[in-house]
Amino acid sequence: MTKIKLCGLMTAADILTANELMPDYIGFVFAPKSRRYVVPGQAERLKGLLDPRIRAVGVFVNEAPERIAELLEEGIIDIAQLHGSETPEYVRVLRALTDRPLIQAFRADSPADPSADSPLSSAAESFSSESSAKESSAAESSAAETSAAESSAADYILLDSGSGGTGETFDWERIRHIRRPYFLAGGLTPDNAAEAVHLLHPYAVDVSSGIETDGHKDRDKMIKFVHAVREACRKEDEQ
Repeated sequence: MTKIKLCGLMTAADILTANELMPDYIGFVFAPKSRRYVVPGQAERLKGLLDPRIRAVGVFVNEAPERIAELLEEGIIDIAQLHGSETPEYVRVLRALTDRPLIQAFRADSPADPSADSPLSSAAESFSSESSAKESSAAESSAAETSAAESSAADYILLDSGSGGTGETFDWERIRHIRRPYFLAGGLTPDNAAEAVHLLHPYAVDVSSGIETDGHKDRDKMIKFVHAVREACRKEDEQ
């Protein structure tokens, strides 16, 4: 069954709704530039309200490994998600500091800026008929970055459309060949969650903006998203 992560939770009401729905994971964003940013003290208070069967993920962008390890060891989060331009060496350093699970995010789309600083950003050139050389280069780059995702030393990988929480999806055909189980993120909503499950069978689906209204978590959308995923999984099991 595809697992569920509700990301970017910020309030006690968000946590209480999560406790009702019992997703597998929730996420706290520790990236200061994000509008969903929470400080460690806030995350600690929210974690205290969280059903212990739900695992709390901390989302970081190029944070000092020592700081991440500290939050993990303090129990404020259970898992760390690396959502910046963290290198294999960075992952090795963090691994030496903590044995807690790690998720490494990779960009699976073709961003407009070919120099975008993201693990999969070198796949930036879009496939177009304008230049066969450009197509070949993009294909080779995409293949190389897919290999990087599959060989990541993190416990899990996450495939997203960009820096996270943008609400933008990407061409799912790009990742149908991925062999390693992954978290699927980027533009998921209650309306397309079932399609994602049926088409890709991801290890987990990760949603943030798709369960928001006016920048805040929407209880009804949270309920609809979780129900859509679980209903899709039920139908898959019956086939």
